Amino acid sequence: METRPRFLQLPSRSFFLLGPRGTGKSTWLRHEQPNALVVDLLRPEIYREMAARPERLRDLVLGSPDRHTVVVDEVQRVPELLTVVHEILESRERRRFVLTGSSARKLRRGGIDLLAGRAALRTLHAFMAAELDDFRLDAALERGLLPLVVASEHPEDTLSAYATLYLEQEVQTEGLARQVGHFTRFLEAVSFSHAAVLNVSNVARECHVERKTVAGYIGVLEDLLLSFRVPVFAKRAGRDTAAHPKFFFFDAGVYRSLRPRGPLDRPEEIAGAALEGLVAQHLRAWIAYAGTKAGLYYWRTRSGVEVDFVVHGEGVFAAIEVKHAARVRPEDLRSLKAFGTEYPEAHLVLLYRGGDRLRMGNIRCVPVDQFLRNLHPARALAV
Repeated sequence: METRPRFLQLPSRSFFLLGPRGTGKSTWLRHEQPNALVVDLLRPEIYREMAARPERLRDLVLGSPDRHTVVVDEVQRVPELLTVVHEILESRERRRFVLTGSSARKLRRGGIDLLAGRAALRTLHAFMAAELDDFRLDAALERGLLPLVVASEHPEDTLSAYATLYLEQEVQTEGLARQVGHFTRFLEAVSFSHAAVLNVSNVARECHVERKTVAGYIGVLEDLLLSFRVPVFAKRAGRDTAAHPKFFFFDAGVYRSLRPRGPLDRPEEIAGAALEGLVAQHLRAWIAYAGTKAGLYYWRTRSGVEVDFVVHGEGVFAAIEVKHAARVRPEDLRSLKAFGTEYPEAHLVLLYRGGDRLRMGNIRCVPVDQFLRNLHPARALAV
């Protein structure tokens, strides 16, 4: 995989680096830390050796006194190694551990808390537009920005195989779902919930399994870092707001690869959900890389007035509406105006597919392509 500069800043102390498969964690770390001692648990012989005798990690570290940084790739495969890492960090050995993982489930059970705060937590996301010199919005909406796909000579084939990779290597191998066929049907059904309010009961009816099973499957997606939920913004709420979160796959291309298409599907509906998801993944990455104490929310009243995103936290408060349209109509501004009445302190932004920056009252209308290209963690939210 081609190595490109990333916005993530490496901590000087030990840290966990989480991210879905294909985000380039290993490739990037080898470029950033070329002299590190690397223990790659995706290599079968290394995995068997460490699973059988985790204390061998200590032997490797002590046998390489000139290597200050130790990278353990996919540490969730042998969570018992965390005990050894903890012992080394408690000893006089001055080592910096970088522990990568593409599944949060075993790490939570094995215990990120086990390291007693000695390791920071970072996440590597799919590419942001500003990380790419050749970013093209239409291509990003079709194929997403997963580094594995962006670097591929055959991105469509790589993307279509991505879900299969997870089904075989993560879900099936680790027994996260007892019926892989049910899980496959669930993936198709839940793809209709991308960029929408999540109704678990409706998804369960669509894929003909119990609600409890679907709730567990959604937990599997989140544990594999393949999806996330955006909660309702209800701070100082003067109106009754919705209770359920919105659901997103972590990458617009992964959503497009899972979403079934038929003669009754409207292309603009699928493209609109992909665009909203693309903005969501960028905002989420910006929050993570900027290190700001902010959260990503959406706003929806009981009467159905909705703003797609609210970014609220230390030094930032913005309401963002996303429209897959080349022109701004007066009715497109209604939700933002309602939010502005409720929260006059907020910056109000409408992102659309046109080419002109507009100011309509107190609402800025920004071409979504420009917004994504200008979104940089070293700068304030570009509105």
